[in-house]
Amino acid sequence: MEATYWTDVETPLGRLLLTADPDGALTSLSMPGQKGGRTVLDGWRHDPGPFRAAEEQLTAYFAGELKEFHLPLHTDGTEFRERVWAALDSVPYGGTTTYGEIAARVGAPRAALRAVGGAIGANPLLIVRPCHRVIGADGSLTGYAGGLERKVRLLTLEGALPA
Repeated sequence: MEATYWTDVETPLGRLLLTADPDGALTSLSMPGQKGGRTVLDGWRHDPGPFRAAEEQLTAYFAGELKEFHLPLHTDGTEFRERVWAALDSVPYGGTTTYGEIAARVGAPRAALRAVGGAIGANPLLIVRPCHRVIGADGSLTGYAGGLERKVRLLTLEGALPA
């Protein structure tokens, strides 16, 4: 079994749990109380070393100095989920998109909107892979695994919502 490394980082949204694979690629970023978030398991190795770049970039992001993350990522999802998660990467800082637009980007029919929403909700890399930028077709701030209050804070930080 592959080793999992972990650390936690204090941010304006609370303490975030980061995990990485043995090569140092980020595998998850979870928030306290997150729906489906990770918790430290026996056998994981606590080591902040593999996370220095992630911590620096998160600090710069929350300071309003970083608009795009450049980190090695490694996720294990179905082919469909991986396509949806990759589509999230194309939503620019300060922008928003809808579930329907993400569905169109991955070639999913309108009937697959629920599956697209499920894939977005299962995104293991909150903030870094910006699922918080996905809103309802009517402009409503629909679900966010980290909580709607955090979604509002992230979108406000990025200028997508008025301060």
